[in-house]
Amino acid sequence: MLEQLLAAWLPQQRWFGGKGRPIDSVSVDSDVELEPGLQHVIFAVWQDGSRERYQLLLGIRDELPERLSHALIGVIGDQYHYDAAHDADRTGWLLDGMARDASTGGLRLRHIPGVAVDTSPRSLVLGAEQSNTSLVYGDAYICKLFRRLIPGVNPELEIVRALAARNAPHIAQPYGWIEGELDGTATTFAIMQEFLSTANDGWDLALASVRDLYAMPEPVAESGERVLAAEAGGDFAAEAERLGAATARIHGELAAAFPTSTVEPHEIKRMAEDFRRRLGRAIAEVPVLREHAGPIEAAFQDLDEVAVEVPIQRVHGDYHLGQVMRTTTEWIILDFEGEPGQPLGERTALSSPLRDVAGMLRSFDYAARHLLAGHPEADRLEPRAADWSAHNRAAFLTGYRSGGGNLDAAQVPLLRAFELGKAVYEVVYEARNRPSWISIPLAAFG
Repeated sequence: MLEQLLAAWLPQQRWFGGKGRPIDSVSVDSDVELEPGLQHVIFAVWQDGSRERYQLLLGIRDELPERLSHALIGVIGDQYHYDAAHDADRTGWLLDGMARDASTGGLRLRHIPGVAVDTSPRSLVLGAEQSNTSLVYGDAYICKLFRRLIPGVNPELEIVRALAARNAPHIAQPYGWIEGELDGTATTFAIMQEFLSTANDGWDLALASVRDLYAMPEPVAESGERVLAAEAGGDFAAEAERLGAATARIHGELAAAFPTSTVEPHEIKRMAEDFRRRLGRAIAEVPVLREHAGPIEAAFQDLDEVAVEVPIQRVHGDYHLGQVMRTTTEWIILDFEGEPGQPLGERTALSSPLRDVAGMLRSFDYAARHLLAGHPEADRLEPRAADWSAHNRAAFLTGYRSGGGNLDAAQVPLLRAFELGKAVYEVVYEARNRPSWISIPLAAFG
């Protein structure tokens, strides 16, 4: 009966990855009672012959309070079954279990050695996430439940534990995690870190600067002057430079905490071929990209001239302004799990740190231009957007160099290829999902 309820309930959940495709079947793989009225359930969802596993904190009540009506899964007999991640009366069990290093029915709840866990705060679910569910406990902790389970240690847990052990700057302190077995492999089910209750989101800060620039009055036409990002009251360049330095320091810490290697010139050439293949597929799907193919192909061709070994290491893997927070003292970098849709092996593979740099450069371009989509004065404001992006990209790169990041002449062609490769991906994404935004990545080729 629970399986049928889950099949009907899942398509309405933001974190369910199979929306838009029919569910063939749902089966419960594991059902562990944590305490009376609270169970940990792992279930498999079959679609088009493939299987994905998800986890659920399943609450069971004889009566369901109105505050939990939105979390209702269904009724079995005379009992209400619901998503207990939304029930603060139940989720204290997670804090208590981590504090005690509890083990229950194959679940292992652990805390970082030497770090105390306060079990008194009550939880509240954050509403913005798409693929996971995060519980905020007071102003102290944020516990991320990985809804879709992939066998293995989650890269975010692996990285933040290693960096915390080095007392690295620019990360949120980890406090604990939950793990268990999946397909015979130790697998991360949740991670709990410091909640940055007073920090500001990097994307929001950047947009505030862009809005300030857009709101500036035009100079007198006869003066020949124009509005510049550096003159706006909300100039973001100083923060962009600090963020660049923080990024370089994190790359240095990752290189110290994990193995590193190099790729030789012939491997760089293979990378260029991969970029070209992706471009060809993108042009076939989005023909407007063809008129920009010349400069893109030239950038990829430049990789063939790279004649030195290129260092590779563990990287963030999904780096943009939405992954960083500004506290009163520093930038904090979050979400080291890489691109969630990619296989775990790809997310933990060594790569050039310039992949992260390119991702942030593209994020500056999105911050500058996304407000222009559908804007009645987009043509007038486009030069301001271009100037804001160039101004803050340059500041970020200056900070990256000052923080110890490697941006010597041999790295420049690789950075350009990573950036244009990312923009090609974005063109396809926007064509599929947000056609009115396609001009944003297309501007990268101008």
